[in-house]
Amino acid sequence: MTAASIPTTTRIVCEQVAPAIVDLAHNSRLVLDVLDRAVADGADVLVLPELVTSGYVFDSPAEARSVAITPDDEVFAAIAVRLEGTRTVVVLGFCELGTDGALYNSAAVVSADGVLAVYRKVHLWDRENLVFTPGSSAPPVVETPHGRLGVIVCYDLEFPEMPRSLALAGADLIVVPTNWPRTEVPEGEKPPEIIHAQAAARSNGVFIACCDRTGLERGQAWTEGTVILDQFGWPLDRVVGEGRAVADVFLPLARDKSISPHNDLLGDRRPGIYSTEKTV
Repeated sequence: MTAASIPTTTRIVCEQVAPAIVDLAHNSRLVLDVLDRAVADGADVLVLPELVTSGYVFDSPAEARSVAITPDDEVFAAIAVRLEGTRTVVVLGFCELGTDGALYNSAAVVSADGVLAVYRKVHLWDRENLVFTPGSSAPPVVETPHGRLGVIVCYDLEFPEMPRSLALAGADLIVVPTNWPRTEVPEGEKPPEIIHAQAAARSNGVFIACCDRTGLERGQAWTEGTVILDQFGWPLDRVVGEGRAVADVFLPLARDKSISPHNDLLGDRRPGIYSTEKTV
């Protein structure tokens, strides 16, 4: 896809909602209701939280398995039907039941054509390791009518290699469904996850849309850090509590990696010097 074929602007919407733990029916309705509103508001790319179809704080692997679904599930078919006649692309997290019988913390990219890609979270956080199997494939870059979308999930963002690999693969926008557990933050400072996101956007020259969640789930509160960043790492919109972040952006700007007359974010790299592994 050429930049000339991309619309002048792309409306990104990140909806910070509160899914219900182990209630697939409720969460499916929530997703479809949000989708209908977003499409009516002209969303081109809609991002929803990590594990939005299932909730996050599972008591056991068996409980997670009770709400695990495959990419052939009816909720994805219903999303595709809702998107007929639009160019909207939806990215949402779900608890995936793999064909190997394992559970994965996954994200799906869905359009009117159906599921375009599924990414399985590579870096699992804390007790996720007791429920999920980590993904073993690189995150995808998906060609869409709006540009190239790279997909990672939550903790993946804290490994600089992940957003860098997507930038090298040509992503214009990195979308990050997330559930960021709330942590103590010094007064006047931003949550560390947002700092990670800003650094990733700035160092790779890409737009980033992080969609966090809200609500109290089994005693767990959330950062509520939903934010959309431009290719310089500056926030375009941020939401705290239930609601949405919205930004109209020109994604082809991410394809220019020059930052001075003599510097290029990707061209200046010297990978032959960087050591991939070191021991202390």
